[in-house]
Formats: sequence, C-alpha cells, structure tokens
Amino acid sequence: MIAMGDRIQLAHGGGGTRMQQLIDQELRALYADPAQVLHDAARLELPPGPLAFSTDGYVVQPLEFPGGDIGSLAVTGTANDLAMAGARPHHLSVGLILEEGLPLALLRRLVASMAAAARQCGLSIVTGDTKVVERGKADGVFITTSGIGVVEAPLPIDPTAIRPGDQLLVSGDLGRHGVAILAARHGLALVPPVLSDCAPLWPQVQALLAAGVRIHCLRDLTRGGLASALQELAEAAGVELAIEEARLPVVEPVARTCDLLGFEPLHLANEGRFVAVVPSQACAAAHALLAAQGGDWIGSVRPAGGAGPRVLLSTAFGTERLLVPLSGELLPRIC
Repeated sequence: MIAMGDRIQLAHGGGGTRMQQLIDQELRALYADPAQVLHDAARLELPPGPLAFSTDGYVVQPLEFPGGDIGSLAVTGTANDLAMAGARPHHLSVGLILEEGLPLALLRRLVASMAAAARQCGLSIVTGDTKVVERGKADGVFITTSGIGVVEAPLPIDPTAIRPGDQLLVSGDLGRHGVAILAARHGLALVPPVLSDCAPLWPQVQALLAAGVRIHCLRDLTRGGLASALQELAEAAGVELAIEEARLPVVEPVARTCDLLGFEPLHLANEGRFVAVVPSQACAAAHALLAAQGGDWIGSVRPAGGAGPRVLLSTAFGTERLLVPLSGELLPRIC
C-alpha cells in the first residue's frame, strides 16, 4: 500500500513549500542542467536560420506500455514533428497536469524517461509548468510539450511540393505502437511481445539531407496511421497516390493480431515512422538509406483524375481499392 506522503497531493500544485519541494526533489531531473536557475521564461541561443515550432498534448492510457511511456512519447513526439519540417530539434518546454493521488514513484519513472528521451533526441528541456488537479480529473498524468528546432533542409518540406511522378517511401514497419497500446490496455499476452516503435526520427531525416536527397514532403504516421497520413497528403497536394500493398512492411506479430481482431494495420498509430515523398531521381538514394532500418518504397504520385484526390491500394489480386482513413476512433488515447 502506498502511503499518502508517497503520492501527489493538491498542495503540490499550490505554489507553496510543497510545490517547491516537488520541483526541487522530483522535477529538476528533467533539465540538462539540474542546477539551472528556474525563471518564468527561458532565454535561448539558437544557430542562424529559419526556425520550426510545434506543440502537442499527450493523454495516452496506460501511462506505461511495452517500449515506452507517456513521458518518452511526449518528448519524442514533439521532436519528431519538428523533424518532419526538416528541422533539428533543439529546445523543449514541458507542461505537466498531475492528478491528486499519483504515486511519486511513477512520476519519478516518467521524469527519468523524459530526461533520457531528451538526450536521445539531442535536445534540452528548458522550461516547464506543473499543475495538480483533484482526484478523478486527469487520469494520472497529462503532458503538453512545445519544441523549437532549426531548419536544416535547403528547401521547404510540405505537401505543396508534391508533384505527379514523385515516389513514396516509409521509414520502417507499420502498426507496432497501436498493437503495443492495445495489448497493454487489454492484457493481451502476445508472443512474441510487440514493443512500441516510439523513437526519434531526426537521425533518419538528417541522413537523407546529408546524402543530398531532395525531400518534397515528410509526414509522421501517428493517429490514424499510414492511411490517414496518405489521405491528408493527397488532398493537400491535389493528387492521387498509388500504393502497392505487397510493399507495405508489417511484421508478423502485428499482422497476426490485426487479423485476429479485424483491424487494418494501415489504420494503426506509429510513433517512430514517417512517409517520405521524393522526386523519382532521388528515390534510389532514399530507399538505400531507409531500407537499412526496415523501410521500403511503397508507391508513387499520379495526377488526380475525375474522382479527385484519393489513395488507391493495388492488391495482391491485381485489383485496386480505395484506401480510406478512419471515420471514427479505432483506439482512443493512443498518444
């Protein structure tokens, strides 16, 4: 049984002595320099060049899952959003909403995980805020993160750059985060266990840029999975995307779990995967880099016909079918 003194109390968010103790004893470990003087704002020095800025909120349940937790997810997720703009992540802010009664031991694990993820992403957490809400109002922990990165891509990376003839690649196998959350939430003993793919994406993006690959667009494959990401790109660029089903990398435990439960792997969330759209002349170089980590070429961009922007999936039977995004929530609170 956990004693009251080993749990978050409302006084920890009250601005007094208990809150200062929480910051000094538990939360300073978030910062690259735990001895830094905390102030209302962080003063930053950044390399010259365009900046990218992103913010996100995280409400995943359960708080800890195979391959990660809400802390590592919050840091890595915002760093990955910056990477999708061709930006090297530099600095992060963190907002914690803690529920009264949260075990301090769990908070310590999440803080340690966030600090480790920040080091892995090559960024520093420079400022933050903490609030405490009554028992039953926050389901343990909610986290918001905002990040700043310096753009290293020589040209803008966004859907407006997509052109017919471009080629599509994914950076790794699909659906593992969704299956990991599903298994943890419902107590499924998968053999072998499926771990979340939660991981920084900047190293792969940096490798593409360093090799001189012209990247037209990048999109991380989080909520809604590959299907939703492709539909968003097709609509934004006004094109048709032709995808080869046989080239989509899905590992056997994920495919088996989806078959058993009636899920489509392309609808499942990922937290360490992206789709890249590159000109045809850059495809070979991009494929060589991404294939080394389980990625593959999956299709191409075509002009939109009379049906308008859409995503078509070529099946093993030689037919084509529409790949449609989710109309609702397959797995709520996936990130």
